[in-house]
Amino acid sequence: MRKTESLRHAAGSLLVVGLGGTELTAMERAWLKLVRPAGIILFRRNIADVKQTRALLAEARRLCTPRPAAFVDVEGGTVNRLRDVLAPLPSVEAVARAAREVKRPALAREHGELVAHATKAFGFNSSFAPVLDLGLPESREVMQTRCAAPDAAGVVSYASEFLAGLAAHRIAGCGKHFPGLGGGTLDTHLATPSIRRTWQQLWSEDLEPYRALRRQLPMVMINHAAYSRTADKQRPASVSDFWIDQVLRRRIGYRGIVVSDDLEMGGAMKFMPIQDAAVATVRAGSDLALICHHPEPILNVFEALIAEGERSAAFRKVLLKRARESERKRESVFPKEMAAPLNTPQFEALRTRILRFDERIAKIASRDLEAEPMRPSIVEMT
Repeated sequence: MRKTESLRHAAGSLLVVGLGGTELTAMERAWLKLVRPAGIILFRRNIADVKQTRALLAEARRLCTPRPAAFVDVEGGTVNRLRDVLAPLPSVEAVARAAREVKRPALAREHGELVAHATKAFGFNSSFAPVLDLGLPESREVMQTRCAAPDAAGVVSYASEFLAGLAAHRIAGCGKHFPGLGGGTLDTHLATPSIRRTWQQLWSEDLEPYRALRRQLPMVMINHAAYSRTADKQRPASVSDFWIDQVLRRRIGYRGIVVSDDLEMGGAMKFMPIQDAAVATVRAGSDLALICHHPEPILNVFEALIAEGERSAAFRKVLLKRARESERKRESVFPKEMAAPLNTPQFEALRTRILRFDERIAKIASRDLEAEPMRPSIVEMT
């Protein structure tokens, strides 16, 4: 394979991309065939029903590199791209609180199993969940009900069971948002938060879920926050060698897939151009770079990775190595084929099971509130 062709293959195989609608356009088919990305991520704009979603994924997968990822965000609560086409799932906070209240950690495992069944039914092989951020007061307005607990032990208790539920049905989970957004007051979709937690706080609290679950996590997502009281004070973690290579890879010893959060988010793009961010996240140690919304930045990033590989022998070596490692990891994490579809009775049975689980969690919450009437009600993100 010629050098340029090798670089093009490597660059594409490190990208996970979003699509515009419920069907591929001719332009999307053309650039997917050119880029040959490592995977696809779908959002509500792409999902009308189960048959259409599976058809879209099947066609897009054929234009990806071998063993592609098919991602969707299904955490439960407000972050559930399948809520309108299947059924609502309770939030992470609600399930974790209910599990503690009735002393049944298996509720978190059931939560994971239902997410797994839902994502597989629509043709996905991974959900970007669970959230491992601490539910601290500073981030409450941003994170709302997405966090399991304010302490690391509570997060680990929930996430370990949830991940086991996913794994039982061969759906790959992803711990997010490393190294932790619990101390953040700004939304990384819009800005680059500067989180002022000390290294000791981060290591013993925010990073403890990643340390405890490092062998159970198929993937870890890196966020776009900066940590002003650590060794890398200004750079977002997603482009930081300190956070990805030194802390996650070396100190924690994580060996799974590392994926950047969406590089189109304000937390990255307000810090540096997206092309520079993509080069930086690959150089720092990411196996996959996420670009969720528009074709222009996808193509710009693709060409930027190739150009940097042609300009710099050192980066070319990194890019090719990362592509080989990413391929090896994808082969171990993602099934070769899309899961078989459910028939109508099976799909309706899944919907019923999800609705009943949601009702059970709500009943436990109601009982808890009746026992402690002064406790604030759970606020759901709109």
